[in-house]
Amino acid sequence: MSGKRQNEPADPTRRHPAPEFPEQSQQHPGDTEKMVPRPDHGEESYRGRDRLKDRGTVITGGDSGIGRAVALAYAREGADVLFTHLPEEESEAEETCRLVTEAGRRAVALACDIREEEECRRVVEEAVEAFGAVDVLVNNAAYQMAQSDGIEKITTEQFDRVIRTNLYGMFWLSRMCVPHLPAGGSIINTTSVQGYRPSPHLLDYAMTKGAIVTFTQGLAAHLAPRGIRVNAVAPGPVWTPLIPSTLPATGEFGAASALGRPAQPAEMAPAYVFLASHDADYITAEIMNATGGSPLP
Repeated sequence: MSGKRQNEPADPTRRHPAPEFPEQSQQHPGDTEKMVPRPDHGEESYRGRDRLKDRGTVITGGDSGIGRAVALAYAREGADVLFTHLPEEESEAEETCRLVTEAGRRAVALACDIREEEECRRVVEEAVEAFGAVDVLVNNAAYQMAQSDGIEKITTEQFDRVIRTNLYGMFWLSRMCVPHLPAGGSIINTTSVQGYRPSPHLLDYAMTKGAIVTFTQGLAAHLAPRGIRVNAVAPGPVWTPLIPSTLPATGEFGAASALGRPAQPAEMAPAYVFLASHDADYITAEIMNATGGSPLP
């Protein structure tokens, strides 16, 4: 018998065909609706199976990109979602709220700046008030700004923003969430291929992503006796608003990956679902690579 099979596996090089990526630039933090092509967060494709039923989850940077895709997937898996966003990302946050509530789950959008310790404390207090506990913390928010001339162009102001967003916020939120995480709870951090293969124009950002790997593995060892798992996802190139708002050129973005294209945010979300679910109960201190074919240690 010949011909195309039903439910034939999708070719990963063509599942999200790389369209013509026109050169485009935006002011940080970027706007999803102005991106060409518009990122796919799984709006039409993600199907949940109640793997996170009635969990209370916190996602930083949940207004767009990977964070929005994770919020959507968590909601369709049965979780309630509190997510953070910058005050200037209000319209982006409204769309994430819509996706979560359409899935029948509670959405709490919190405008805050996780560079400030008291703001992180407010995030945890709001989550505990809303959900009674925090079952899953996803430290996803990040900041980068490319500097083609490398270290000589990285100002102290930029360096401070990168460090405080990518590391201080993660540290404070993890420390503050731990007393509220039950056995079976989970912390999931977002690192990057940059943590292992740093690009010179993203030197400060790459440095923080390497630190997140170390933090993840150390915290996992510390919390394992309490039944709390700590893992991380290391994405490669992903088409999010961070790209046109922080990189000087976008036309060839992701083309150098082994699969020949960047990932869509929707392709990252399943890793976060798996690591938060009971399917991953024996997995901790793991860095899950989602790089499109760049082998990492």
